Amino acid sequence: MNILVATGHLSEQTVKNAVKSKADVLVLDTDIAAFITPNKLLQAMKKEQMESRYDIVFVPGIVSGDFTKIEKEMDCRVYLGPKHAYDLDFIIPFAENFEFSSVKPACELLSDVRRKKAMELIKGIEEVSSPVFNIGCLKIGGNSRMKVMGEIVNATGMDKFALVNKINTFIDKGADIIDLGVSLDTSPGEVTEAVKIAQDFSSVPVSIDTLDPELISNALHSGVDIVLSLDSSNIDEVGCEVAENGTAAVVIPDVGISDDKKYESLVENIKSAQDSGITRIIADPVLDSIGYGIDESIIRYKKVREKFPDLPLFFGAGNVTELIDADSVGVNAALTGIANDLGASILFTPELSDKTQESINELRTSSCMMLLASERKTPPKDLGLDLLILKEKRRRPDASIPYNIIQTKESESWQLDPAGCFRIKIATNLNDSERCIVAEHEQTCIVGKTAREILDTILDMELVSTLEHAGYLGRELKKAELALEFNRSYAQDDEF
Repeated sequence: MNILVATGHLSEQTVKNAVKSKADVLVLDTDIAAFITPNKLLQAMKKEQMESRYDIVFVPGIVSGDFTKIEKEMDCRVYLGPKHAYDLDFIIPFAENFEFSSVKPACELLSDVRRKKAMELIKGIEEVSSPVFNIGCLKIGGNSRMKVMGEIVNATGMDKFALVNKINTFIDKGADIIDLGVSLDTSPGEVTEAVKIAQDFSSVPVSIDTLDPELISNALHSGVDIVLSLDSSNIDEVGCEVAENGTAAVVIPDVGISDDKKYESLVENIKSAQDSGITRIIADPVLDSIGYGIDESIIRYKKVREKFPDLPLFFGAGNVTELIDADSVGVNAALTGIANDLGASILFTPELSDKTQESINELRTSSCMMLLASERKTPPKDLGLDLLILKEKRRRPDASIPYNIIQTKESESWQLDPAGCFRIKIATNLNDSERCIVAEHEQTCIVGKTAREILDTILDMELVSTLEHAGYLGRELKKAELALEFNRSYAQDDEF
């Protein structure tokens, strides 16, 4: 397949370095590649007598125009290439077997397609997987995908509206199981009410998070799907009832015992649960946090896996993420990889602190990544899915600084805009928990998702009258937009 890449003078060397010998390069009489027009391209190709020499012509991904005339006269297809010339070396190898677009940049199109194919493969793997058991339609254990359990802390103390909202939020983030946290002063009636609400409004299985046998019994009568947790303090009282209901149960070591006895305690409690007739057991060797014996707990997981090779394992990722001041996305990805190697089946997180928000989504994505990696027998990279948020997989090279530069300096004066001031903030819609940017003016209040749409509206309404004010609004609105994108807080005039 013969491929031509059209570019401008300033991008010439970058394009040639990227395509190497995989394509020819046509440099048009323009410095900026984004200024290439259909007419300029047609004239340049005719000048070089390129009729019928190429199957595909890539133009920069950010150009606009109708290139159908070129396709007819030059007998080729014209597609939008990537937005950045640096990405051509990634795009061109797909030209043989991939249908690019004349309206969507190749980098975006290929990224979307790869993600779609990855999700289709995950769905297919899950459909044919063989679990240890099912909870409703949800597969647990075996070679099925690791499932994510999100704990709603103090769920029994919430009113109906707050609980339903939290359930929906967790499911939207990717929770496969909703865990209802129980406070120490919770009454049996509150457990019954919380389980009933969750069963009515949740589309996924529901678990109850307590050791109290009376509260467990109430949850069982209300139809809870999973009991979290059983140990020697409650198995004798509720074990048979759990078995009679056919309910799944997470079995843990006894609370308060030393680390060197946790393995033996867990083994004894698993056997007691089996003796009670419980058939759907999930073993929790308990993941300890960094600094408190995480290495020993990982060894414990391996020992339990060896002794009970068919039992699904419960992996408390939140025990680590909540107790480390590091971005949860990387920590969760690494923990999920460890969990996958240990053969874990359920990943648990409470999203308790502000710094661990979005952990459910991070664990869900990384569990999909591990499923794909296991299927392909490769490390979890180049899968079509990733958890790269702030760092880049493909870094664009920095430009060189020209000689004719002007050193910047801040203006020492600031005058209020006669058209009025703006208060910029981020607000959350109580009905759907959607966050948005609010630009509040003395005449009106503008709400949107991006800096561009809000600033365009401000300009259309002539609510700004000085360049200084327009530049300030652009800076602040972009900070607010980034805060939305990365789920961070925002305060006007503060550093991001």
